[in-house]
Amino acid sequence: MDWLIAGLGNPGPKYERTRHNVGFAVIDELLDRAGNPTLKSKHNALFAETRLGGHQVALVKPMTYMNESGRAVGALARWYKLGPGQIIVVQDELDLAPGALKVKDGGGLAGHNGLRSIAAHLSSSDFVRVRIGVGKPPGGKERGVSHVLAAFSKVEQTEMTATLLAAADACECIVDYGVDRAMSDFNGRV
Repeated sequence: MDWLIAGLGNPGPKYERTRHNVGFAVIDELLDRAGNPTLKSKHNALFAETRLGGHQVALVKPMTYMNESGRAVGALARWYKLGPGQIIVVQDELDLAPGALKVKDGGGLAGHNGLRSIAAHLSSSDFVRVRIGVGKPPGGKERGVSHVLAAFSKVEQTEMTATLLAAADACECIVDYGVDRAMSDFNGRV
């Protein structure tokens, strides 16, 4: 296994089209591009092993709820014997405008509990992130939880579709050409 790509989100139909689940949506797009390989269930995750370009990749949806995502990602990383630099995490980002996309190599956790959990379980924050902007909530950060757990409006969903496709493209670019190329090609796209 060369890469593990984890899309963050919460399990269940209640959360399906919420801002918090953009990571799951990107994994669904990558699964579709790979011909919808069979999903396996192990280590608190649904995942499929497939190829992107010339690389063996695990596409992962943690089933632990967002704040415990590290349990699944850490266990699968150990199972596949992958280091943090071989892990891509696709996540929602309050600090980016809705529809913005940013690839980041390591760094801070920006108060994101899913990232905090992954960093704790990997004992490192040196994993790659594909950050998808969902914007700040009206009324300030104290309303962040209700904002990320809310569904997109129909207009927002339509606008977000292009960003989710670009995020899947960014994951493929990272795997095929490296994180520096992906940052150059995708950062700042809205």
